[in-house]
Amino acid sequence: MTTERSFVFFHMLNVPLALPNGTILSNRFAKSATSECLADRTGAPSAGLAALYRRFAEGGASLLITGNVMVDAVHLENPRAVVARADASDAFRSWADGAHEGGAAIVMQISHAGRQTPRMLTAVPVAPSAIEAVHVLKSFGAPRALAPSEIEEIRDAFVRAAVLAHETGFDGVQLHAAHGYLLSTFMSPKTNLRTDQWGGPRENRARLLLDVMTSIRARLPRSFLLSVKLNSTDFDYDGGLEDVSWLVRELDVRGLDLLEVSGGTYENPVLFSGESSAVRESTRRREAYFLDFAASIPRGSFRLMVTGGFRTPEFMNEALTSEATDVIGLARPLIVNPDFPRDVLRGKKAPAESFAGLATRSKGLGSLAVNAWHVAQLHRMARNENPNPRISTAWAIATYLILSALCAAAIRMGARRVLSAPLLTERTDAIG
Repeated sequence: MTTERSFVFFHMLNVPLALPNGTILSNRFAKSATSECLADRTGAPSAGLAALYRRFAEGGASLLITGNVMVDAVHLENPRAVVARADASDAFRSWADGAHEGGAAIVMQISHAGRQTPRMLTAVPVAPSAIEAVHVLKSFGAPRALAPSEIEEIRDAFVRAAVLAHETGFDGVQLHAAHGYLLSTFMSPKTNLRTDQWGGPRENRARLLLDVMTSIRARLPRSFLLSVKLNSTDFDYDGGLEDVSWLVRELDVRGLDLLEVSGGTYENPVLFSGESSAVRESTRRREAYFLDFAASIPRGSFRLMVTGGFRTPEFMNEALTSEATDVIGLARPLIVNPDFPRDVLRGKKAPAESFAGLATRSKGLGSLAVNAWHVAQLHRMARNENPNPRISTAWAIATYLILSALCAAAIRMGARRVLSAPLLTERTDAIG
């Protein structure tokens, strides 16, 4: 196939897209959020993040969504996560500049880990309600219920993080309301058992997310991109599809620019492993995990991004042509090959590759292996090195756990040290 014929076939992937806030995406490829574990010793963005996101931008994706930037310095999704710190504005600005230098727009994903704050950071995380601990490798403690005043402070922390993003040159923010993090657990009646204004009917369960969004829109210009990431599995209950339709309409009238649909939690890792009984076999045959769910969402003025399972350019183009989605979200494939978007747009038809993980019956161990291996690749790119598909899984897991434990210990002792350099010599044994 010639480059010219390839361009015709993959024409939708190369068609620019205008978002409601005025942002123009040069193509339909977006990098979805990834957990980089690249904060510096203080929790600020390290210099490696600028290099990493410059590399992603040079690879051709028109939109880059960062990994979690935490709005709370205690409730982190991992001990090496970036914290939204106003006194680190220069570091955040360098991060945004790295993406812009490569030609991409960059959106800061802002989040609170909630009950998915690791036990190594706190024995008692917080959640809408005091329910059981997250059941993954005994890594999490049973949460306590947040007081109303604490919820209001968390709302304000999200807004402060958005203001920081705007002031340091990011094109927008994404509110992470998926994957079992705090905003997600407020919306689900399975994890929100409250009887006050923050629980009960869907209007109350969605109050925190909607209040954050309304407050951000009141503080920042309309040109600032506002995205929300929703989770298909959070609406797996009676009335769930009706609730998500209602919620999306509420987000739309508040000025939503981009809705990302994903799925899974630590306990049900659909996105991380690609397998779950919650995903219909018909969806698996159609390649992308969450397109069936996305099809149930009422469309408004916002644009839709679906992340999870896209692997072949042919299917990506088909999803765009059929208007099942407006943007193709890729995460793990871009860590393995950050040049995949550029290659496809130049006519290459190779599938997007990713690391399959370990053959294990343990969802937790399998997800840990996948995460640690991909973090090792991210750290290579942050050092201006190329991904190395032969990195040993055992080495990646060991390094990930050792560094996380050391950082967590330092945080608990009050010295916010986040180490980025590997402690072990990189192993390139056969994967496994």
